[in-house]
Amino acid sequence: MSQLWINTGQGFMASDILSDNWRTALQPLTRYRQFCDVEEAIGSNVGEKFTWTIYGDTIQDENNPTRELQETENMPTTSYPVFQGEVTVTEHGISIPHSLKYETMSEHNVPDVINKTLKNDANKTFDRIAHAQFDATPLRAVGGASGALTITDNGTPSATNNIAMSKEHVKTFRDEMEERNIPTFDGEDYMSVMRPTTLRPVMDDLEDVYKYVDEGYKRIVNGERGRYEGVRFVPQTNIASEGWSNGLSDAAYFFGADTVTEAIVIPEELRGKIPDDYGRSRGIAWYYLGAFKITHGNTTTDEAKAQIRILKWDSDES
Repeated sequence: MSQLWINTGQGFMASDILSDNWRTALQPLTRYRQFCDVEEAIGSNVGEKFTWTIYGDTIQDENNPTRELQETENMPTTSYPVFQGEVTVTEHGISIPHSLKYETMSEHNVPDVINKTLKNDANKTFDRIAHAQFDATPLRAVGGASGALTITDNGTPSATNNIAMSKEHVKTFRDEMEERNIPTFDGEDYMSVMRPTTLRPVMDDLEDVYKYVDEGYKRIVNGERGRYEGVRFVPQTNIASEGWSNGLSDAAYFFGADTVTEAIVIPEELRGKIPDDYGRSRGIAWYYLGAFKITHGNTTTDEAKAQIRILKWDSDES
């Protein structure tokens, strides 16, 4: 009988260089994960729960919003809210076993084929885990005519979304994020991730505005399709459609910085099984130990709600 936490009964071989190269090749494929903030949770004998500190914006003085000082008065003070984030780290991975005969007789390089297959699997897995935390945002927006949005902050959309997304909705999302003082992702722009069919009406709507030939425009994130009103668009297909009943749109996320935290204990790596049965039984796996958690998802107080960074274009399909 072996221990499940650290199994010393079976061996594996891991190459740091191979795993680093594989990890680098994996990064351009992710969509949601690239917008997560990494926290190092590396260490042994620390338990499964990882806790980190979350800092909010400074508290404003309603009586002196301009921070004006009189010459003879002392410098006033303020503070900022501090929250604690907590997540339970878990293992993720999958293996593909194969035989020595299969590897020897195959017309293709079996390890290379398996590496590519595992890369695609890991890419989808990480985006699914990260997306689940983006989807935990309490801020839900239902679209209306002329770019209107009906926003709720309890994690439940107010109605069925019966309209396709337009450039006018993008403007409203931008204004809403600015009004909420959500910091931009890169110091200038907000980000949005959605399925290509949801983005298509927006892109078609923008063809009459301009053709993305603005001087200085450049792609800054993986998969970026375009930019409008200070919002950069990234289509994704790693997450399946939510299948809204009218088929006019699908889920989309608008956000700035400080979205989801990724706590990494062991970064994703490729592991080769030590051959057994006299070298006839082989296998390759990817392995990861860590967790993802929405950074600002606390709704217990108005102060905490004011820190939420992600808005979801949503629909009540119940």
